[in-house]
Amino acid sequence: MKQNGENMLGKEIKVEAVWDEEAQVWVASSDDVPGLITEADTMEHLMQKLKIVIPELLQANGLLNGPSALEIPIHLFGKWEEVIKTASRNG
Repeated sequence: MKQNGENMLGKEIKVEAVWDEEAQVWVASSDDVPGLITEADTMEHLMQKLKIVIPELLQANGLLNGPSALEIPIHLFGKWEEVIKTASRNG
């Protein structure tokens, strides 16, 4: 990612959230936002946090240096994996 706010124009941020069964939270990270790692109990709460954390991290990483405000789409993708057991055919 280039180092100025101009390069965030037209940029979409992809965030992947993985369900942590043990902690009972969604854990989010993104290759598009250096340093992003956050968690929340629901996807809705996670998106609320991302709306705050992402601009802060972009600013801290020197990616929002332009003079004007930007609108940057956030795409939040969730992954939830479970193992299921099936009944045996032998009884």
